[in-house]
Order: sequence, then C-alpha cells, then structure tokens
Amino acid sequence: MRLFALVMFCSPALVSGQFQPYFEHGRGIAPAYEGFEQNADGSYTMYFGYMNENWEEELYVPIGANNAFSPGPSDRGQPTRFLPRRNRMVFGVEVPVDFGDQELVWTLITREGVTQKAYGSLRKDYVLEPITVQSESGTVAGGRENGADVQSNVPPRINLVGERIRTARVGQPVILEAVVEDDGQPKSRRYRVAFEEEDSPRERLDKALRPPIRGTVDRVVGLYFGWHIYRGDGIASFTPAQGKTWEDTRAFQNSPWSPYWEPPMLPDDNRWTAEVVFHQPGAYVLRGRADDGGLTADIEVVVNVE
Repeated sequence: MRLFALVMFCSPALVSGQFQPYFEHGRGIAPAYEGFEQNADGSYTMYFGYMNENWEEELYVPIGANNAFSPGPSDRGQPTRFLPRRNRMVFGVEVPVDFGDQELVWTLITREGVTQKAYGSLRKDYVLEPITVQSESGTVAGGRENGADVQSNVPPRINLVGERIRTARVGQPVILEAVVEDDGQPKSRRYRVAFEEEDSPRERLDKALRPPIRGTVDRVVGLYFGWHIYRGDGIASFTPAQGKTWEDTRAFQNSPWSPYWEPPMLPDDNRWTAEVVFHQPGAYVLRGRADDGGLTADIEVVVNVE
C-alpha cells in the first residue's frame, strides 16, 4: 500500500476533504455482473467484469477453487490475469433458452481468503442495451451528448491476421496483426475536466491530477485497439506500448479515461500491428480489444511459450 507516500508527495490540492484512499498494491478483486442480452436463437449471454482495487498491481488467479463458476463448468472463459481497477463487460457466458430463474455465480478468492461473488440472473432490470453500456463507460458523460451517433453506434469488427494458436520461445518476438473496421461513431470528443474560469494554469493542472472523486467516469471518445494478457502468469513486453483497456482516470496515462489522452492515428488499411516478447515460458491467452469510444469487440490469440 502506498497511501502514506502519496499523501506526502502530492500537491496541497490533492489532499482535501474529497480525497479517497489510493492503493497501488495489496488489495483484492470483486467480480461484477454487468447484465445480459438475448441472442437471436433465444439463448442469453450474461456479461461479467470486475473491480481490482489496486491502481498498479495485476493479480493472477488460476481457474480452480479460487476462480470458478457454478453451477456447471468452473471455467466459463473468465480471465486469470486481472488488470487494475474497473474492467467492464470483460467476457460473456451463454446460457440456454430455458435458464429461467436460475443464477450463475462467479466466485473469486484473492486476498487472505476473502471470498467475493457475482450473481448472474435474467431479471428484467439486468437487460443490457447499447446505450446503457455506453453510459456506464462514460461515453455520454452523465447524459450529455446522447445524440444519434451514440444511439446508432455499433461495435467495431475485428479480423485477426494469422493463426489463433501459436508457439514461441522466451525472448522471441511474436507479431500480432488485426484489421479493425468501424462505423465512425460516436463522434470524437475530448475528456472533460471541471475547471472554473478563474482557475490559474496551476489550479487546472492540480484538478486534472487529483485521484478520482467522481461517481461516474468520463472518457475520450475515439477508436483505438490494444493487446493485453488475458490468461497467463508471466511477463510480456508489447511494442509499441498498448493503450489501457481499464479505467485509469489519472492524468497523463495511456488510457481513454485519462485527462490529456489522445487516440492514436488510425493505421493504413485499418491494420493494427504490434510485437510481443514473452519473458517466461507458459501458456498465454492474449486479448485484443477494439474500442470506438462507446462499444467494444474482442479477439484472442493463444501462445504457448517454451
């Protein structure tokens, strides 16, 4: 925990009555049930995410007693690598037409035996609509700019270039390529920071650097694509550095939820290319996420590293 160090070195504007505890390491994870949508064949997809209370530490929880679903198979495609902070709509679990009033329970045990559970159900108040997803992720900024471009937005489409299952050696670069197509919606916009007209440049910077104090997030709206480790306990390096898929609301971070972040330039032919080098052997699942500033799409690549 770095709370003491943070308080000692922050500017006076950060240490206020609105200050919230800030933990870089040492905290746990709470799974979250996001809601469900009905599929064309009548089945349902339940969506789950999580809240990692740490701002820096990524936790690894293998599939098993500490990371399991019930009833039925314990492995429902959930991550074993948990990125910092709030991660929404991370994965979906399909359930049959006749699922009825049953519950699907995701159990996570991370710190000191503390058990956290998320309960998925088909209750009507959990129905997901695209506008709901966009509102939760900060696209409409608390109800503002909820125009036709948001209402008609559809998720990006991703085509992976190359094999979905690959083999590599430690230290050997692996090239990752994906073609991302999008409808160009919603309209791009910058992050909003609450400034007063009389604020000096220093006061504006202090406000932008404050730890999060808002009840809802804000974000930059613009298309980007990035890779991260979804399953696996080792370390990997990506080139170029990949944009964060989690809600890092601190200023000057490589995250759409960060003040001063700018979406990258779109590549030629919409082909996003990256290189990954693994530093430990093991079985990895890499997740590539395309985010148009409102809705997302994912692809995965399995890499067995010797």
